[in-house]
Amino acid sequence: MNDASMPARALDAGTAKSIARAFLPSRYHYHYARAKLASDPLYPGVVAALRGTDAPLLDLGCGIGLLAHALRAAGIGLAYRGVDNDAPKVTQARYAAANASLTDVAFEVVDLAAGMPAHHGSVAILDVLQFVPPPAQDAILDAAVAMLAPGAKLVIRTGLDDGSWRARFTRRVDDFSRMLGWMNAGAKRYPDAGALRARFDAAGLESEFVPLYGRTPFNNWRIVATRA
Repeated sequence: MNDASMPARALDAGTAKSIARAFLPSRYHYHYARAKLASDPLYPGVVAALRGTDAPLLDLGCGIGLLAHALRAAGIGLAYRGVDNDAPKVTQARYAAANASLTDVAFEVVDLAAGMPAHHGSVAILDVLQFVPPPAQDAILDAAVAMLAPGAKLVIRTGLDDGSWRARFTRRVDDFSRMLGWMNAGAKRYPDAGALRARFDAAGLESEFVPLYGRTPFNNWRIVATRA
């Protein structure tokens, strides 16, 4: 693992505000999107990982679709398909994408614990793995690896089970988000970095683990596994 914090920053305030307007008239989703985009280094980190690739992207656990907006704002036009088991979020994602006139973007309601959609290209799994039971978590990872086309990337953002104070803080916040109802599932298991690296090595993938917590207290990491 790389011990140096990744220099990715959140989107600039103007871009965050511009994207957030697509969620109006929902003031809740407008303010959530604006705050999330302007404070979380997730989206610049994922955009950087996917820049230069042209394989279609499957976003597993897409939420309200912010990654699609961030990609288009960065000039990345690869085909995007987002799936999530939260139907109201998918409805909001479809509305905002249409409102922003995003092209080659689609959203579907899919329960990953019940089965994976067909796909061949790149895969994003952002803040999802820890919220599914361990057997389903392993199945999602195996399926995502099998989906990768040559040159495509598996991009993961997740907390890691490394015993750090950040890991403990992340778990508390994830549990609180479940209590508030923003997440429809609580954290089940945080991945172990060594186990992930071994899985990718066995599949013949090159992998990189980089801290992606920026100025936040969360134990978030960007993991990129590439099919040669």
